[in-house]
Amino acid sequence: MAANLRRRQIMGNDIKNKEPSLTNIDWKQAPKNARWWAMDKDGEAHWFCVPDVAAFTDFWFSEPKPAPTFNFDGDWSQSLTERPVKLGDK
Repeated sequence: MAANLRRRQIMGNDIKNKEPSLTNIDWKQAPKNARWWAMDKDGEAHWFCVPDVAAFTDFWFSEPKPAPTFNFDGDWSQSLTERPVKLGDK
């Protein structure tokens, strides 16, 4: 990861000042219940699904699932992207 960051800096691609390119996320590859896609600081991407609520309890949980990076090259802290709503949903 550090080598990739250094390579980007050498090539003049300062990712801190670059707008994230979120338009390349292919939601057809996402799990059916995935609601968000995001990159972590280590360069790994994840799908985040709608939380599961355990019956007869007062807690919920959601396990991130590995996802493609879709060549994301923006600031990871700005990468959280919600799945677009299709007509007829909700």
